[in-house]
Amino acid sequence: MSGHLFFKERWYGFDDGLYAGARLLELLSREADINATLNNLPDSINTPELQVRTSEGENHTLIAQLQKNAVFNNPQQVITIDGLRVEYSDGFGLARASNTTPVIVLRFEADNEPALKRIQEDFRHNILHAKPDAQLPF
Repeated sequence: MSGHLFFKERWYGFDDGLYAGARLLELLSREADINATLNNLPDSINTPELQVRTSEGENHTLIAQLQKNAVFNNPQQVITIDGLRVEYSDGFGLARASNTTPVIVLRFEADNEPALKRIQEDFRHNILHAKPDAQLPF
């Protein structure tokens, strides 16, 4: 969503949107049928960036608490780099503390609407367990 794509090979290791676009064009130029390639990409349902307002500094404390204590239903992987990303077989949920404003940023993506709602409920349960007065935008 933010366009921060990092490349290690053939580049200096920082993000560059123009370089990312050039690399995409390079890959697509190797395809016999670009439309077929693009049409074969999976469809998914996703949310916009959602925010949970907190007091100053509370966002980092809440994420640390979730990283330590949250229990998710049947995750494939729980990643705690720069927040909390929970991978499921049919989608993911992401929560991270903003570095510029006192909010928790949330994103959800899933293969279908029931999966999206299930993943959001998993996060809702854990966030409200850690912060019962949280005003969740989902």
